[in-house]
Amino acid sequence: MKLEPVIGLEIHIQLKTKSKMFCACDNTGEDKPANTTICPVCLAHPGTLPVPNAEAVHMAVKAALVLNLHINQNSKFDRKNYFYPDLPKGYQISQHHETLGRDGYLEIETKEDVRRVGIEEMHLEEDTAKFFHNSKHSLLDFNRAGTPLMEIVTKPEVKSPEEARIFLQELKLLMRYLDISDADMEKGHLRCDANLSLRPVGDSKFYHKTEIKNLNSFKSVEKALTYEIERQTKLWEKGTPQTVTTTCGWNEKKGVTVVQREKEALHDYRYFPEPDIPPLNITDVQIKAWTKELPELPQARRKRLQEVYDLGVAESRLLTEDCVLGDFTESVINVLTSELEGDIKAAAKLATNWIVHKLSAILTEKRGSIKKLSFDVDQLVEFLLLVARRQVNSTNAQLLLRKMVETGRDPDDILQTENLGQSSGAEDGLDKAVIKVLVTYPEQVEQYKAGKAALMKFFLGAVMKETKGKVDPIEAERMLKQKLTL
Repeated sequence: MKLEPVIGLEIHIQLKTKSKMFCACDNTGEDKPANTTICPVCLAHPGTLPVPNAEAVHMAVKAALVLNLHINQNSKFDRKNYFYPDLPKGYQISQHHETLGRDGYLEIETKEDVRRVGIEEMHLEEDTAKFFHNSKHSLLDFNRAGTPLMEIVTKPEVKSPEEARIFLQELKLLMRYLDISDADMEKGHLRCDANLSLRPVGDSKFYHKTEIKNLNSFKSVEKALTYEIERQTKLWEKGTPQTVTTTCGWNEKKGVTVVQREKEALHDYRYFPEPDIPPLNITDVQIKAWTKELPELPQARRKRLQEVYDLGVAESRLLTEDCVLGDFTESVINVLTSELEGDIKAAAKLATNWIVHKLSAILTEKRGSIKKLSFDVDQLVEFLLLVARRQVNSTNAQLLLRKMVETGRDPDDILQTENLGQSSGAEDGLDKAVIKVLVTYPEQVEQYKAGKAALMKFFLGAVMKETKGKVDPIEAERMLKQKLTL
């Protein structure tokens, strides 16, 4: 029997508003001492009334727009009733009957093709407090209680663990482009519950599923789903597929899911309308204005980078995923293009080669970042022009770039003081250096003439060593070939 996985994702995303969802408390409590960004509303003291955060609604609508959701202009809040120590009120203010958005989709790029994953709904709610456990006690920090949460529920249309990871990575990128959440899974800004069941290929029935809770990294999502597919497959092969819907945790160290309880049904939460909050009325004027605020989105940027700059798939993806790196690189390309007589593709090739591969490697080694560069766009363009005009060879150019990172000095200044500039062949005795190398290695010369073309690299290296890297390697190779054909 061939089985196929049926996967759906429930994703919670913290919105980075200044204040919490239903009160005026500071929403940066994760960086503050425990239980210091709280108030009677957060703690559900008797008589307190919640007031929805307008900026949270604004952010959620923008997210709904980029996720192609139908926006409910008269959505309502509900009470989701359950008891747990991290829930101050004994219920959570959420949305169930009239959610903010429904029936959308997100396109993702897999190795095979571009797929559209349906989104069932998106709604606003409040976060819970945070548990801290030690060997003797469980402690609660209520700083997180009341943080604005956006929950996104996909349709059961994710086809594999890899697709689940790609979906979450693309969603994280969207949230960062909108600047509504840092969406950092390790810090809990983005949390995912993954639902999985199996069924025979061709069957449309939904079987009992496992919900894997609170996965805190993209790798964990992929590994947990892969494990669960293997576990459930064995049950099907024995003729004993699971007969109840369960909630599991993921044990990262052991690489296994651990059953926690049977999954609650909707009626267990006893949803009913929140009596203290009137419906949210979102107008056409607001939607139109917020639509105009949307930036260029990741998929559009990747496509533009490939079409306008003629960049490869890997480079365009990297520059899209790292917004700061992408913005910096595009700024350099724009300035460099005007210096190269409008040749935008040549400027893009030169800039991305040096920024993405060489500058990024130096910054990684020194634990630096593009945000904290000690030089600006114009200085890097000045450096790239030295390379383009062959005033410095590749080896010395890398030394020069490293000096720029370390000191922030102008490249021309470093070039002169460090004596890294490239001299002409005549000045540097290139002709003499080439003759000396060929005389020194007569055996290799005969091998080259007999057809061992790979020795050109050996000769070139010897010439560069002889001239202490002060000559143009292209000119050196040209002269070597010329003399070796005599």
